[in-house]
Amino acid sequence: MSWRKNLPNYLTYLRIAVIPALILVFFLKGEWSYDLSAGLFLLAGVTDWLDGYAARAFQAHSNIGRFLDPIADKLLVATALMLLVGDGRADYADGHAMMIPAIAIVCREILVSGLREFLAEIRVGVPVSRLAKWKTGVQMTAIFLLLWAHGGPDWLHAGILGNVLLWLAAILTLVTGYAYLKTGLKHMAQ
Repeated sequence: MSWRKNLPNYLTYLRIAVIPALILVFFLKGEWSYDLSAGLFLLAGVTDWLDGYAARAFQAHSNIGRFLDPIADKLLVATALMLLVGDGRADYADGHAMMIPAIAIVCREILVSGLREFLAEIRVGVPVSRLAKWKTGVQMTAIFLLLWAHGGPDWLHAGILGNVLLWLAAILTLVTGYAYLKTGLKHMAQ
């Protein structure tokens, strides 16, 4: 029975452990490195969904989970975006255009983390909106496709699709970030 209570945390630890493996595989030479880096990112994304599902199903919420889960997500996304932009794999548009949505996404994550911390101190909870969940799904899909772009099937046009989805994720990031900011400012003014 105790493994059920700890399963969400184990999945979060696994997601964090994937990050150094993703970095290592990303820089290896060979066509298989694209497949493996995309596969590692997909594994991490699945553990993100699974740990939330397991926490609800087994009523296995914990303080360490509440603390580490959002950090693991942000570390994974920020690392993958830095790898893609730094290596030029996200540049299917013109030059460094993909740096713009990557910066928007990372800055929003920092802003929301700070706002959540402030609001938690004054005992105000901010539930994750449906739009924020869509943003996460689009963002994770975009990053997966960009990691897989050179290894995936040609008919998929994973790089182009990944770039389009990354821009969409950036737009959703700004919209949801504004909603969080508006809530935070309302409580700061009181």
